Amino acid sequence: MTIKLALMGAGGKMGCRITDNIKDMADYDIAYIEVSEQGLANLAERGLSATPQDEALADADAVILALPDALIGKITHDIIPKLKSGAMVVGLDPAAAYAEVMPIRDDLTYFVTHPCHPPVFNDEVTREAQTDWFGAHHAKQHIVCALHHGPEEDYAKGEKIACDIYAPVMNAYRITVEQMAILEPALVETFTATLVTAMKEALDEAVKMGVPEEAAREFFFGHIRIELAIVFGVAGFPFSDGAIKAINEAYDKIFKPDWKENIMNLDRLRESVASITGKTSA
Repeated sequence: MTIKLALMGAGGKMGCRITDNIKDMADYDIAYIEVSEQGLANLAERGLSATPQDEALADADAVILALPDALIGKITHDIIPKLKSGAMVVGLDPAAAYAEVMPIRDDLTYFVTHPCHPPVFNDEVTREAQTDWFGAHHAKQHIVCALHHGPEEDYAKGEKIACDIYAPVMNAYRITVEQMAILEPALVETFTATLVTAMKEALDEAVKMGVPEEAAREFFFGHIRIELAIVFGVAGFPFSDGAIKAINEAYDKIFKPDWKENIMNLDRLRESVASITGKTSA
C-alpha cells in the first residue's frame, strides 16, 4: 500500500537528504512542504515543487518533521489539529518529544528516529562511501527508533519509513525517547563533541609548539583510530604500560571529578533539551 507522506522542511538540509533518498520510491506518494526561497530553489533543482501546507496535511498518512528543534513546538501546535485520525508524526530528533513541546493527540501516532551515522570501523571500499560522513547516501549506517505514542502495530510502519529515509541501513535499534535523548544530546553532543573540540585545540597547540601541521594531523588521526580500537575492544590488544601510566596521570588533570553527574544526568539532560527546543518553564 502506498503511504502518503508530507515532508515538512523538504528543501532544507535534512529535507533534501530525505527527498533525495525517497523521491523515486514507489512505496510513497510525497507532498513536499517548503516556504523558504532557498528551500523552494533546492526542490526546483530536483524537478520538484512544493504543495500548500494544508493541502499536503489533509490526507497524509505520515508527516516527517525535517525542521529545527526550536521551531517544532510552535509548528506542531499549528499542524497537529489538521491531521486525520490515525496519521503518524515522525520526528528526526528526540528533543521535541522528550521536552514535551508537541501537543499529543490520542488518535495520532508519534514516532522518533535518528541516524547513528556511518561507523568508524566499517567495510566501505568506494571513495563515495568513505567520504559520506552523514550517511543516507552512499555509506551504510545503523539507526535508532522509538514509538513515542500510539498503538504497537504502528511501530513497523515507522521503522520502514525510518529505514527508507536513512538508507542504506544495517540495523534499526528500538529504544525509548529518553534513551535516545541520553545518546543525543548528552552523550554525543554535550560530551563527545566537546571532547573532540578540545582534541582539535590540543592538536593546534602541538603545531604551535613547532610540530609540522601535516605530520601532526596524520600522527593524531592514526592514533585516534588505534586508541578507539583498543578502548572499545576492537583491536584485541591493550595499551602499552607507558600509555596506561600517561592516562592515569592525566585523567584527573583534564576531567572534573563530578563530570558524570553534571553531564550524564537526567536532570541536566532535561535542562539541555528544554534549552534546545526553546521550552520555557511554567
